[in-house]
Amino acid sequence: MKEIAFKFIETSFGLFKKFCMCYNKTQMVLFRYISAKSDKTAIERKSNLKITFLGATHEVTGSCTLIETNGKNILVDCGMEQGADIFINQEIPVNSAHIDCVLLTHAHIDHSGNIPILCKDGFKGKVYATEETVNLCKIMLLDSAHIQEFEAEWRNRKAQRSGSTLYEPLYTTQDAMCAVSAMYPCRYGETRQVLENVTVRFSDIGHLLGSACIEVSITEGDITKKIVFSGDVGNKNKPFLNPPTKINKTDYLVVESTYGNRLHEPFQDATPILAECFQRAFDRGGNVVIPSFAVGRTQEILYMIRHIKDEGMVKGHNGFPVYVDSPLANEATSIFLQSDPMSFNESVRELVSKGVNPLVFPDLKISVSSDESKAINDDKTPKVIISASGMCEAGRIRHHLKHNLWRSESLILFVGYQAGGTLGRIILDGAREVKLFGETIAIEAEVAQMPGSSGHADKEGLLDWIGGFENKPAYIFVNHGDEEACEAFTKTLREEYGQNAFAPYSGTSFDLQNGRFIEETEGIRITKPARKRDARATQVFGRLIAACEKLLHTAKRCEGLPNKDLARFADQVDQLADKWDR
Repeated sequence: MKEIAFKFIETSFGLFKKFCMCYNKTQMVLFRYISAKSDKTAIERKSNLKITFLGATHEVTGSCTLIETNGKNILVDCGMEQGADIFINQEIPVNSAHIDCVLLTHAHIDHSGNIPILCKDGFKGKVYATEETVNLCKIMLLDSAHIQEFEAEWRNRKAQRSGSTLYEPLYTTQDAMCAVSAMYPCRYGETRQVLENVTVRFSDIGHLLGSACIEVSITEGDITKKIVFSGDVGNKNKPFLNPPTKINKTDYLVVESTYGNRLHEPFQDATPILAECFQRAFDRGGNVVIPSFAVGRTQEILYMIRHIKDEGMVKGHNGFPVYVDSPLANEATSIFLQSDPMSFNESVRELVSKGVNPLVFPDLKISVSSDESKAINDDKTPKVIISASGMCEAGRIRHHLKHNLWRSESLILFVGYQAGGTLGRIILDGAREVKLFGETIAIEAEVAQMPGSSGHADKEGLLDWIGGFENKPAYIFVNHGDEEACEAFTKTLREEYGQNAFAPYSGTSFDLQNGRFIEETEGIRITKPARKRDARATQVFGRLIAACEKLLHTAKRCEGLPNKDLARFADQVDQLADKWDR
């Protein structure tokens, strides 16, 4: 019995010993697993590298993106919203005084226009941009400030008469000067260290003089991540600028999508078309009035006119005068002329090397003062008048339209995009009359549009530029496009090209170190409050219904007209409906 008892105890002890060994091993494995998981979590938590999308998300204007790294804050663009505001944009979640630097892709106000507000609110950092962008911002931000101050003065005159609250401008000339003084110029291709762990490089993107895509390389610990911001990708075959530069590699890409769901018309040289427009109008004894954007488009038109004059492409009107009636356009042209020739395409550089000024020619006349502007229409000589604004919403162009729209011998030539609801779009869509300065003006002049005038790449151009990357980015974030274009381009990248593409809404945050979303927001649409309808409103609404019934009656009477006319009428009604669709 004793032997059996001892054997039982020995066996039990052995089993217990094995159990303890297994338990210890299991405990060690479990400890290692928990430790490894804790270490991974610790690594993820240590990552301070994130990007937050704020502006131009499912919209075209107001570009603004925040990068946070090691307690430092970088803004890529700080643009003003222009035109229709569709979605609510999150405010910059960092105090302006805590923003360390701004990286600016180009000078257009929808990318640069809110930098003076940053300065007004305490920003003391640096703004990095190309030298040409810095020079253009000096005039464009000051011009924007003048507009803000003028609008405030006009509103306050009305407010004082009615006893209402006074209006404060978004920013002043002093704020704009503060923004300009914070700008530090960079050269294309130059690597610049902007923070201790951040370097940037600007490359020509061909959209505007000085426009750039920006490569941002950020190092945290022993890991470096690179994110490329496309800015606005330029259209191909522009008469003045270089084609967009392609970039080799990136971990992440933020790309615009303005024309992400559309193709431009097939390329054709616009210079002969421009010359034909001049010939037709001059032969009739009329003027050619060109509503043009002051920066970029005006300089392209001048470049083409110089070629037209050099080649004698307009017959029988030698020495026809060309007026540039826009103080901002004149200042911008001076900046173009003083820029590094490498900012321009090969044909322009070749002219410069021969000592030829690409933007200056005989009979070019610069109008500065308002008296000089008024005198243009007193001269009956057939002429070209280039004036701003490009969509005819403000500025001196409206005076030139008043003097030329009613003249059947004149020609109104649109050379840029005309947004829905603008005076330019109304004229282009075939209106028979418009109101200018309280006076009804009949439209008898010829109205034309120059093809191939967009400064943005179309869908094909965007895909071609993205195709320049040797690797497939971990994520492509699609922004700077209206809702339809943005979503359509994202879908194309995903389904046709196998890209991991995503279109963020304002407020979406992403961890660039660990490749995961921190917060994914939904778009919040801006809704207009309902208005109480009084007796007067009811009466006016009745007029609207009557007018629509009249329109329907007119449409029914159009049966049998040429298809071209019917299609044009239908397009006009569609655009009118789109404008007022709530």
